[in-house]
Amino acid sequence: QVQPVASGGGLVQPGGSLRLSCAASGSISSIYIMGWYRQGPGKQREFVATVSSTGSTNYADSVKGRFAISRDNAKNTVYLQMNSLKPEDTAVYYCNLHSPIVTLPDYWGQGTQVTVSS
Repeated sequence: QVQPVASGGGLVQPGGSLRLSCAASGSISSIYIMGWYRQGPGKQREFVATVSSTGSTNYADSVKGRFAISRDNAKNTVYLQMNSLKPEDTAVYYCNLHSPIVTLPDYWGQGTQVTVSS
C-alpha cells in the first residue's frame, strides 16, 4: 500500500550537489518521521537525516551544514539537498518512513546510488 520510491542519485564531482527525492505512494500518516539513511560499500547502514511532519530536523554530525532535509506533506515526499559533497558520501541512500508508534510499520525505499568522484 505504502511504497516509497527514491530517485535523484547519480555521479557527481567532489564539492558538487545532488537533490534526492522519495515519494511514497498511497497515504501516509502525518505522525511518520521521514528520513534518509545510507550504506557505503562494505559498511553498515547509517543515519543521515530525519524530518518530522512539522519540519523539525535532525542530522548526522557528518552531514551537518552540508545537507538539508525537507518534506512536502501534500505530495508525501521527502527531499535531501546535498551540497559540498565528499567522496565519503558515496553510498546507496535509502528513504525511510518511521512510525513513532511501534504498532505501525516502517517503510523503506529501494535505494538510490550516490557516487562522489572525480
